Amino acid sequence: MVALITGASSGIGRDLARELAKMNYNLIIVARSNNKLSDLKKELESKNKINVDVQCFDLSDKSNCVKLHDVVAKEYGTIDILINNAGFGTCGKFTETDLDKEISMINTNITAYHILTKLFLQDMVKENKGYILNVASIAGFMPGPLMATYYSTKAYIVRLTQSIRTELGMQKSKVRIAALCPGPVDTNFNRIADVKFSISGQTSEYVAKYTAKKMQKKRTLIFPSLGIFMYRHLCKIMPDQLASYINYFMQKRKIQ
Repeated sequence: MVALITGASSGIGRDLARELAKMNYNLIIVARSNNKLSDLKKELESKNKINVDVQCFDLSDKSNCVKLHDVVAKEYGTIDILINNAGFGTCGKFTETDLDKEISMINTNITAYHILTKLFLQDMVKENKGYILNVASIAGFMPGPLMATYYSTKAYIVRLTQSIRTELGMQKSKVRIAALCPGPVDTNFNRIADVKFSISGQTSEYVAKYTAKKMQKKRTLIFPSLGIFMYRHLCKIMPDQLASYINYFMQKRKIQ
């Protein structure tokens, strides 16, 4: 069994790699940092009887997404699990945030997910097997002033995943797809996004353990806490304008 994880050098991606290693999956771990991936490879292979393949790619470049699929397909054929986890955010007024950083975010958070999901899903559908997990966020269910671009990227991932899930169901395919939708998580994301959450985040270790269990069930959306699950349903009945105002003041408290 083979699983590919993007953004595997830290946070949720790293800890999902650890969980899948315990389940005897051979791993393909992807990120930009060769040193961090190499350290993770040594750790996982020393603790588990698995093989770990390190692939260094900057997935904000769409050509690298295609190259990654081609390399993996040639070496492994159809993989069993794809976890799209690479991504980052930024915080601030839309008129003041850095445009280049936002375009890179869109390329990483949306374009890379889209390309990798499509290419690996095509392989899986042909074999009628496989599982794709797209790491989204509770942010994908509401407006996000002061983090407008990030929230929008996660909304895209949620809707893409839900739509594909229905298509697969109508085809009676055995391939499964789901979106992980956590709230605040204590990861390197906070430093890159220049934010400090006003409420305590869950650990990436907990989120990874919870997710690994739920991946075995037919869940389209995975919420790693009851509070986040309930907040999602609150957002369904709350007027968008009210949710937007609430989130504005919540984001304002995060800006360092």
